[in-house]
Amino acid sequence: MAIKASDISAESPRARAQRRKDLLFRSATLFFALLVLTLLGGVIISLIHGAWPALKLFGFGFVTTEVWNPVTEKFGALAPIYGTLVTSAIAMAVGVPVSFGIAIFLTELCPAWAKRPIGIAVELLAGIPSIIYGIWGLFVFAPFLQRTVQPFLISIFHDVPVLSTLFKGPPYGIGTLTAGLILAIMILPFITSITRDVFETMPAMLRESAYGLGATTWEVVRDITIPYTRVGLVGGVMLGLGRALGETMAVTFVIGNAHRISPSLLAPGTTISAAIANEFTEAVGDTYTSSLIALGLVLFVITFIVLALAKLMLVRMNRKAGV
Repeated sequence: MAIKASDISAESPRARAQRRKDLLFRSATLFFALLVLTLLGGVIISLIHGAWPALKLFGFGFVTTEVWNPVTEKFGALAPIYGTLVTSAIAMAVGVPVSFGIAIFLTELCPAWAKRPIGIAVELLAGIPSIIYGIWGLFVFAPFLQRTVQPFLISIFHDVPVLSTLFKGPPYGIGTLTAGLILAIMILPFITSITRDVFETMPAMLRESAYGLGATTWEVVRDITIPYTRVGLVGGVMLGLGRALGETMAVTFVIGNAHRISPSLLAPGTTISAAIANEFTEAVGDTYTSSLIALGLVLFVITFIVLALAKLMLVRMNRKAGV
């Protein structure tokens, strides 16, 4: 059928309008994407600018010194860095296996009538503000640990090498171990929700084929589900680790806020975020304020290194799998 000139003239304005809409949509999405980079760059520049006086004064010794004395204006970030890494390690060691276990139960073993209530409970845990965890940790969890768990750990490990050092001293209740356990409870719903959703993306045909060949549930999870969803699992773990590294209020309540490094997990300590939250409003003088901003810069660098290592690990996993 021949195309009339009037049809072409009628479609051309519509096509031009469509192109303008596409260009406007592309420009808007590009602006949003660049806005993220701009904000990130602004945060980095602000941190470096604010931290520069302290970094210039103390040099590399700022991250290798334990002393934190506002009176003499001697500041070192080693104790908060140590507390941040140790509490995050405890949180991941406890939280990741429990989260994976809950997700596996919900996707592979849970009866239909219990799947929805447990899933909603996990999601509700993720929505509780961190200060609620802190209050609960200070008034309920820490006294419980002080009366039961910590005396038990001290008594059974007092003759065991290494463990006797990790679990020694008076049972204060609050301390590095308590903060790590609170963090584990806080990151648990995040990792569980992501892991469950990732597990559910696996095609049912793969799972049913494995069961058809006689595989057990553990074999299906180990050999089919986890390898198929490994990228999503690593992403969920990294999200939990990011929250553990930067969590502030809950940790501030239960860690004891002591600028010192102790080999005992039962002793009070501090983290970078807790130190900033505790002292920023009381900081007097440029050096004190700059040192706290420098702590924020150190936390930013630690988080960046962790995420970079996670990305590198994913690349290696994909390369090994031939993706």
